[in-house]
Amino acid sequence: VKTSNRCNGTSSLVPCVNPVIVICRSLVRQQHQQSHADPEGGAKAPLTIDPSTGKIKGETIQEQTHQCLTNISAILKESGSSLDKVVSATVIMLEEEDFAGMNEEWLSWFPIDPPARQGAKLPVRVPGMKISVAVIAEA
Repeated sequence: VKTSNRCNGTSSLVPCVNPVIVICRSLVRQQHQQSHADPEGGAKAPLTIDPSTGKIKGETIQEQTHQCLTNISAILKESGSSLDKVVSATVIMLEEEDFAGMNEEWLSWFPIDPPARQGAKLPVRVPGMKISVAVIAEA
């Protein structure tokens, strides 16, 4: 996960809001890094990985969405931000049919004025993983 507090290359039409950017590593790199995790717990990742075990947590899309948002919340907190400041999210899912279940959990985290969201299909099958989430939030 990379975080940045810099405003890079914004045009005069878009105000600089000094965003904190949380970016998911590639799925293959994430798996590699989890297999070489720090014994102290390793890096928190906005995937379905439970940082305490280094393993995918949850079998349902709701459980995995919950874990993604739990991890993102922790990363944002460490960066001086929060889920309340998320302005955009990219949701990458394995199966389109899981959208309703993901949305059910999503709305429990963002019940009022949820951030802009775009979606895509997971490009790589990681055994057991149904979802990955990346967000952009204000600092």
